[in-house]
Amino acid sequence: MPEVVSYTYRAELTKDAQLRFISHLDYAALVERAICRAKLPVVYSEGFNPHMKLSFASALALGVTSESEYMEFILSKDLCQPEVFDKLSSQLPDGVRLKALKKIEGKHKALMALADEARYRISFSTANPLSEWETAVSEFNNAESCFFQRKTPKKTRDIEIKQYMIGQLEIEANDGLIELSASVKITQQGSVKPAEILEYLRKSSGSEYDISNVEIRRTALLCGGRNLMDVM
Repeated sequence: MPEVVSYTYRAELTKDAQLRFISHLDYAALVERAICRAKLPVVYSEGFNPHMKLSFASALALGVTSESEYMEFILSKDLCQPEVFDKLSSQLPDGVRLKALKKIEGKHKALMALADEARYRISFSTANPLSEWETAVSEFNNAESCFFQRKTPKKTRDIEIKQYMIGQLEIEANDGLIELSASVKITQQGSVKPAEILEYLRKSSGSEYDISNVEIRRTALLCGGRNLMDVM
């Protein structure tokens, strides 16, 4: 049989506030339906249950928004990038914005294998003074290790947070809110969630925050410090 020719496209998308409480699978389904509506010649897997050849770099936790989500999909035709961008962008639902798109030439790593760093901004309101949170952040940054108890429906285990941190945790006040900025490693063994960092600070300092007014946004997903649109 002749070799099937296919073309891989990589896209950078947002996940905005109105979609923060939909799961990663539901988010992927929204994007998949948009690709179908755009009438792009997308390639499907073979077998009894064919599915669209669509992959994402890193699943986003429920309740977290993002400025930079990355996906790859495969087309059976070599379409120019502006055409694919315009067709897909016009069909994406509210809360998803297409920021960039490019065709990937030649051999390249799987998208999921590229991301090794995520950056987050955590905003929240609190009745405690900023100085208490600044002290907690300073102690966190100076500590050699910080353990957090991660609970799942199946088990509870201790996570050492500092092994996943890149650089210092930063803190500032902005419009009556406290904002934390964190860069964390993404490894084959796992990572730490930004909500876990915030909860560790709460427990270690005795401070409280308004859980209904916490906003977590992923501001970047990187490979070796570079945007995933720029690496293969």
